[in-house]
Amino acid sequence: MTVSYTLKVANAKFGGFSKLLFRWKGSIYKLLYREFLVFCLLYGFISFLYRCVLNNEQQEVFERLARHCNKFAKLIPMSFVLGFYVTQAFQRWWGQYTSFPLPDNLMMVVTGNVHGTDERGRLLRRTLMRYANLSSVLILRSISTRVRKRFPALEDIVEAGFMTADELKKLNHLYSDFNKYWMPLAWFANLASQARKEGRVKDDIALRLLMDELNNYRAKCSMLFHYDWISIPLVYTQVVTVAVYSFFMFCLIGRQFVKPEKPDEDKIHLDLYIPIFTLLEFFFYAGWLKVGELIINPFGEDDDDFETNQLIDRNIQVSMLAVDDMHQNLPLLEKDKYWVDKGLSYPSATMKPVFMGSTHDMRYNDRLQVLLCKNFLGQSRMRGYLLQYLNPHHCLHLKLFYSLKMH
Repeated sequence: MTVSYTLKVANAKFGGFSKLLFRWKGSIYKLLYREFLVFCLLYGFISFLYRCVLNNEQQEVFERLARHCNKFAKLIPMSFVLGFYVTQAFQRWWGQYTSFPLPDNLMMVVTGNVHGTDERGRLLRRTLMRYANLSSVLILRSISTRVRKRFPALEDIVEAGFMTADELKKLNHLYSDFNKYWMPLAWFANLASQARKEGRVKDDIALRLLMDELNNYRAKCSMLFHYDWISIPLVYTQVVTVAVYSFFMFCLIGRQFVKPEKPDEDKIHLDLYIPIFTLLEFFFYAGWLKVGELIINPFGEDDDDFETNQLIDRNIQVSMLAVDDMHQNLPLLEKDKYWVDKGLSYPSATMKPVFMGSTHDMRYNDRLQVLLCKNFLGQSRMRGYLLQYLNPHHCLHLKLFYSLKMH
């Protein structure tokens, strides 16, 4: 399930984000703890070898190797490589979220333009929206592991009520080497044209509106399919992974606490058994890589992946409710509370000064500057207007006052 913490950060206060650091579900700790433990164990093992197993001559060789690794590991551009990659992955993640096919616009057009309160009209509206939802189920079944596990076969979609057995036969009978998620939308278009012929759709403008919303819906389904098909180039993902892993492989040796190279450095040398700053660096960089790994495909089963099954249930429920139960089912028209009182009366606690525009309270001397910018000094009427409002005893207006008197 998607982890939401919006309520926890509704108000900015002291240590507001610190409460989020102690959550486990959806946290970076849950993503990273295995790699972190492996890094700590390898670092401790190499440190044990250096301190307890190697002789003096071998320790000197190891010390030179450690200094060499520490010097040249800094040449790997970690921040640039990881930052650019995660930025691209986030844009891709947001694009997939905004491409999710929601039937809200389509169901409003259907319920407002496909008329008829009889059984035929009701059947048309429900079937149109069922076709739209069926298309989204087919595309999500192709890209989401959760939906695939829920509907492992097309017969499961029939059992769930998104498709009839006859529609399944027609779908299987239509041969195509490619994904068939668009076929229910073609049924939608044909059925809408049939409703126009029957007079259920009043005019061609309403039919055009239906087709436009259908195409927008189809475009989002198509975009999800292409997001799943076309990923961030594999070579860049490999470059980022190799950069991070190789950097910390060098850190396993280069960040060991070895004897100082010069005797003068003994005074500032600390032999710490736990490399605190190296572990923090691993946490930040490896955690950054894990963020990219998490968001590059949000249709899996991670804690923060999209709740596709919940969205499918929501879409079919609200679309059927809008085109069936709520169709022409209006509440009784009554005069509202402010029918007589034209001004809305709010509680005094909510009354605040109303913003009227940045120039609403502009002073006359500010307006004067604006008028001067318009080069009105050469006009006698405007000059008289300015002289009327200028105070010759005011130190800020004195110079301008006499310059106007000279014209």
